[in-house]
Amino acid sequence: MKTKDYLGRIADALDTIARSLAQDGQTPFTLGEANAYHWQGESGRLLPVSKVSRVPLAMLKGIDQVRDILLANTEQFARGHGANNALLWGARGMGKSSLVKAVHADIVSRTGFERLILVEIAREELESLPLLMRQISDKPARFIVFCDDLSFDSGETSYKSLKTILDGGLEGRPDNLLFYATSNRRHLMPRDMIENERSTAINPSEAVEEKVSLSDRFGLWLGFHNSDQENYLAMVSGYAEYYGLGIDAETLRARAIEWAATRGARSGRVAIQLVRTLAGEEGKAV
Repeated sequence: MKTKDYLGRIADALDTIARSLAQDGQTPFTLGEANAYHWQGESGRLLPVSKVSRVPLAMLKGIDQVRDILLANTEQFARGHGANNALLWGARGMGKSSLVKAVHADIVSRTGFERLILVEIAREELESLPLLMRQISDKPARFIVFCDDLSFDSGETSYKSLKTILDGGLEGRPDNLLFYATSNRRHLMPRDMIENERSTAINPSEAVEEKVSLSDRFGLWLGFHNSDQENYLAMVSGYAEYYGLGIDAETLRARAIEWAATRGARSGRVAIQLVRTLAGEEGKAV
């Protein structure tokens, strides 16, 4: 065997061993300077995110009540006090994921808290949550594990793993970890899936309870509802002011109403899309 081929086989073997160790949770995670990470369940690695896509907390309009509740819960957690896992559910484009990232950034920018790190996990990686928990349980920081757009379809069973994690399971949820999730569904399951369980199961009530009880594991349910016109216009005005647009109030209002009508919705997402267009017309970047 040629030396080059032999060395290549050694390198492949070492790579395989490294992946195996990572999947077993035996490769220690070294906490770097980043305040945000992305979890890769297949390799068992936390990848630092150098720049998180987010907006300042003050820019989020029309969601004052849920903003204050989530901020208070996160502040308690960052001080080492009692806090709850949180499910942010409801209408699309109303700032659920933006709020999680903005709250994290707000606390990181202030003093008086323990180090707070945001870890994003994809829905498809949820079954690797126990490995992630072992990776971070002994680190000198507090972690919010964040899953955006969480939901489950018919035939999926990974929700059972998540239920165990939220309850702590045999190992117990680490004291330095909270789980935040956003979803368009209050119970994380489509209604037809719940109804199907009710109509086909031997014991319908138990089958449905098994599915919907997942959301009960979240101590906080924060609902986001479709915006009325007043709140929508306040969002548009707030974004326009933040980015220093030169458009007058009357014209801005007319453009905002027309913009919402063409999209059939009023939300924070629709508002920022309009402001990006207006900024472009003025030759400004957003």
